Amino acid sequence: MDDAWSRLQRREFAAAYEAARALRASHPGNRQVLFLLAVSLRHLERFADALEALEALEHHHPAYGRLFEERGLCHLAQQATQPAIAAFSTAVRLNPWLPASWAALERLYRRCGRAREAESAAQSCAALEQLPSEIRTAHGLFADGDIGAAEQLVRRHLLTRGDDIEGMRLLARIAMAHDVPRDAEILLEKVLERAPEYHAARYEYARVLLRRLKHLRAREELETLLAADPDNPAYRLTHATACARLGDIEQALSGYQRLASRTPDSAEVHLAIGHALKSLGRAGEAAQAYRAAAALRSGYATACWHLATLSAFRFEAAELDRMIRDEADTRTSPVERYHLCFALGKALEDRGEYATSFQYYARGNELKRRECRFRPEIVENIARLQIATCTADFFAARRDWGYADAAPIFIVGLPRAGSTLIEQILASHSAVDATLELPNIAQLAADLHGRPRPGEPPRYPGVLATLGREDCRRLGERYVRDTLVYRHGKPFFIDKCPSNFQDLGFIHLILPNARIIDARREPIACCFSNFKQLFLPGAGPEFAYGFDDLARYYRMYLELMRHWEAVLPGKILRIQYEDLITDFAANVRRLFEFCALQPEPACFRFHETERAVHTLSAEQVRQPLNRAGLDQWRRFEPWLGPLQDALARFQVASFDPPTPNMETGSVAREQSRTEHTG
Repeated sequence: MDDAWSRLQRREFAAAYEAARALRASHPGNRQVLFLLAVSLRHLERFADALEALEALEHHHPAYGRLFEERGLCHLAQQATQPAIAAFSTAVRLNPWLPASWAALERLYRRCGRAREAESAAQSCAALEQLPSEIRTAHGLFADGDIGAAEQLVRRHLLTRGDDIEGMRLLARIAMAHDVPRDAEILLEKVLERAPEYHAARYEYARVLLRRLKHLRAREELETLLAADPDNPAYRLTHATACARLGDIEQALSGYQRLASRTPDSAEVHLAIGHALKSLGRAGEAAQAYRAAAALRSGYATACWHLATLSAFRFEAAELDRMIRDEADTRTSPVERYHLCFALGKALEDRGEYATSFQYYARGNELKRRECRFRPEIVENIARLQIATCTADFFAARRDWGYADAAPIFIVGLPRAGSTLIEQILASHSAVDATLELPNIAQLAADLHGRPRPGEPPRYPGVLATLGREDCRRLGERYVRDTLVYRHGKPFFIDKCPSNFQDLGFIHLILPNARIIDARREPIACCFSNFKQLFLPGAGPEFAYGFDDLARYYRMYLELMRHWEAVLPGKILRIQYEDLITDFAANVRRLFEFCALQPEPACFRFHETERAVHTLSAEQVRQPLNRAGLDQWRRFEPWLGPLQDALARFQVASFDPPTPNMETGSVAREQSRTEHTG
């Protein structure tokens, strides 16, 4: 590859072309090879062949800004003005750090008499020229996905220009790309200290705060931006998202709808409207919003999936045919394909076509899993560290530590295990606030974890042993204070974040009087229900897209819960989903007895409670209790042998079906499954 580029730089275009052609035979989709091929062909004035090579490059790398710049140069050489403008415009949209594209656009706009657009392009070009060349180049590399090269370049620059705010801003963006938002937050804070009016940096800071689950602070930053630029659609959209994350769905919906009136071609806005309406129980209107997104090519596949999740929605035959064709089309991107696969899986399941439905679910999971970074050994190692750190003696030595507030009620478990149903029952009580899947425990744990250096063992949970009595009290008080923004003044509130089961030792240490409820479901039913779901980006478990990962994660969950039950006797109530369905009244009484509350009539009519529900079960918990979900997995039993084998291989015990007690009407169950621990 280096030799081929050297030939191009020496203007040996024919030799560079031959080298690129040879490389393409063994690397057909390689970005650099296809780009080199196109550049060589343009210099040889073989424009049609160059454009064909760029078509192939776009198929494999559609977001590569430089390919559109190269396409623009091909059109420019052929004096095709409008195609050149379209290509250069796409180039700077994808990568705003291409001065040659901005300069070309300025000339082309002036040639067409489009003076205002020419002036804007000239300003963009001039702004780039004012930046240090290293930063300009690094930004361009980052925009085109060359993150490692961009990071090396910007770090070298900052060694001599450590106060360069543009360099720090880019390093923050690189930190986000590496999934280290804490570093990005610190860097952007330094940028804003030096340049408080730098709105682009403040907007990125707000987005980082959202990623860091600091929703209230993010909304405050966005309100500062909106005060300066009230009509900025990006600020408006992100502000509405912050409102939604804080549980203010009505305000979020209002913001999304105002945006839709101004930007009707934004699929993202229509999707957001659909999500808000679904949370509010307005499924019919949500379907209309999703259909509006589906009408726009950019939102089509995602909208199809969300339409499929609406319980009363059914696709027409022509719509299904189109989805099947589009999913099979080689030009469809992997992300669009797996959205269509999950949508087709659900749609065909609703039609009773279970064999074909399973094929699409399996294909969607395979495609999704390729982009996931889940490593089971990491979560298993953390679980082992939890067990080693949080022993019975550890808690005995710290008895009565922490913040004594009894308001929090934690609901933990695995996704799709009935936690939203338990939340809805509790939230129907006049003394209990429902909130969201609160991020606060995860955030506190992440702060304790810090960022270990490469090769260092994780600090959390071992760091818990270094906390003193006052540290624990302060952390518990901080949790209660920071969650006030999600509450509405009732004595108790629910924190339903299933993955908090991993941090129950930390929770008990800082909040010793909190109630903890473990939502449990039969392994195969729970795992397959997860397998059928496509979770929202950044909001769902990455272990859900493969049978082995599901079974292995379920085993880790069981082992960790057994440990918590042993070292925290009497502190955890286990609610088995199957028991809750088959003996509802008895389990509701157990639930409220554990929470030291008297159940109210509304708790038995939970489906009538009006509130925003933010999970995939939003529609189910607004319906009367039924047994339909208990055995849904059996429709797919002929294809679930690999899942059953994985559960057996990882020694996840199957759940016995409930045995009715004919005398009392209750469900007979061994004590460890019916009584809270201790």
